[in-house]
Amino acid sequence: MSPPPSADPVRFAYWVPNVSGGLVTSTIEQRTDWGYDYNRELAVLAENNGFDYALSQVRYMASYGAEYQHESTSFSLALLLATQRLKVIAAVHPGLWHPGVLAKLGATADHLSNGRFAVNVVSGWFKDEFTALGEPWLEHDERYRRSEEFIRALRAVWTEDHAELAGDFYRIRDFSLKPKPIASPGRPHPEIFQGGNSTAARKMAGRVSDWYFSNGKDFDGVTEQIADVRAAAEGAGRTPPRFGLNGFLIARDTEAEARDTLREIVAKADTEAVHGFGSAVKQAGSSTADGKGMWQDSSFEDLVQYNDGFRTGLIGTPEQIAERIVAHKRLGVDLLLLGFLHYHEEVEYFGKKVLPLVRELEDHQARQSSKGSS
Repeated sequence: MSPPPSADPVRFAYWVPNVSGGLVTSTIEQRTDWGYDYNRELAVLAENNGFDYALSQVRYMASYGAEYQHESTSFSLALLLATQRLKVIAAVHPGLWHPGVLAKLGATADHLSNGRFAVNVVSGWFKDEFTALGEPWLEHDERYRRSEEFIRALRAVWTEDHAELAGDFYRIRDFSLKPKPIASPGRPHPEIFQGGNSTAARKMAGRVSDWYFSNGKDFDGVTEQIADVRAAAEGAGRTPPRFGLNGFLIARDTEAEARDTLREIVAKADTEAVHGFGSAVKQAGSSTADGKGMWQDSSFEDLVQYNDGFRTGLIGTPEQIAERIVAHKRLGVDLLLLGFLHYHEEVEYFGKKVLPLVRELEDHQARQSSKGSS
């Protein structure tokens, strides 16, 4: 039997548009900018409209409709210093970072932001990014094995006075970090997120991560992934990580308007860029031991939003979207990681029109559960 949904309200994060091209690979107008001034205003707007987290993307070289990009850790720190409550998650790649160096940066960022820094460990799908820098490209499951070791090293450095690790990828000997990040009840160190859809990713999440991010999924896909991650955690004798789900949100006053916007996005897709991205990511996932990985069953239309965000189904009126968000919460989703077409306008629309309905539905659900248990 599945455990009951969390009593905590569902949380919301947004993809930081620190990468050029917006959140869809399409020539449709996107009133979004990858520069700092736009993103500073967006971060303040987001924290005032119900967002708990922001995730800074990471690309190291120009590619696939993202010719320009700001580096994720420095950009995250800038957003932390521009806000008061927002937690900012910096995406990083093992293989391009040493965990001890990242631990030092993270501790400083955590102190400067009063405990709001977090990290998303990305095992990597973009082979050219590694080979262009002269770094070895590991096969899929080996990349996840390295990421797991990276997380174990990061956690040890953040929490132990004399960290030791004799691993296959990282070796740490009597390493002491001071100051350590800010610790608080329920948060002994900055939160550690990871993504991935593969079997290796799910097992790794169960063993070491605080949060597991999934690409966009329908209800059946979410149910399957949550069950697998919880089983892996149970096998490792630890509390399961919390579950985050990617979604591209198109909220409009009528469903017809929202559906028309989706059709226009896909109709104006940058075909060359979508095919280039699809070729790279499908190669990365098809090399898994069992052939199951991110983007393996993604259609052209899915790849126009490069983390399958349309699949989550957050498209329609505020009422329709709120109901679907709460339905995902009932399955065990703790956080929705959202992308938008026109960030400033749509983040504010979300805060005014969608979020209040989500909270009303959550309150109603809590009252019904209370009646049922009394």
